[in-house]
Amino acid sequence: MYDNLVFAAMVIPCIVIAIVFHEVAHGYAAKALGDPTASERGRLTLNPIKHVDPIGTLLVPGGLLLLGGPPFGWAKPVPVNQRRLDNPRFGMMAVAAAGPGINFVLATLSAFLLASFGQGVGLVEGPGGLVFVADAVGEALTAETALLYFVLINLFLGLFNLLPIPPFDGSHIVGGLLPDRLRRHWMRLQNVGVLLIVGVIAYSWIFGPGWLELTILPLVDAAFVFLFGLFGYNPGFF
Repeated sequence: MYDNLVFAAMVIPCIVIAIVFHEVAHGYAAKALGDPTASERGRLTLNPIKHVDPIGTLLVPGGLLLLGGPPFGWAKPVPVNQRRLDNPRFGMMAVAAAGPGINFVLATLSAFLLASFGQGVGLVEGPGGLVFVADAVGEALTAETALLYFVLINLFLGLFNLLPIPPFDGSHIVGGLLPDRLRRHWMRLQNVGVLLIVGVIAYSWIFGPGWLELTILPLVDAAFVFLFGLFGYNPGFF
């Protein structure tokens, strides 16, 4: 029980901060490109309560955890009015990229801080190549260990949202790159994005989240090693 509480105290704030910055980045990008909708609705704030979706942030992940399912969820999307953007096609691509982009910036800054001030926290490799903090659970909660998790969470969130599945950010980027004829058909899929998310959750519940080990987790692992290699920081296993 204590171990779980320590782990939750370390990871939950990291997840909340990463998600809030992700959503606010969308809003600021939209405002810079001509659409002040998010600002008008009070969504350009770091207050996490403003970004809570009662269903996606509370009901769905809480229910899945209670039922033994995968803990998927989402925050309340920042409102973007494509028609108010100066260049709707490019603007939607830039707004979509801003969310994952800020997560990669946060991961890079955290890796830099660890490289500058960290002493190494002792890592081991886990299943699927993911890196786990060996002394994080059951030990004192340190800023260094929390920063390490913060790097991993931001890398995962950024890369996961780049999946070309509506309504993830990657689908808007792909839509902007397609020719007009194909783009119209592709953008219609945004209307059934919630159904696609439900499909991903159902698949992960029935068959397990092993598909992540074939798609996102190797990229997270590679980005993690690259960042710390770039800054010359050795967290304990490479």
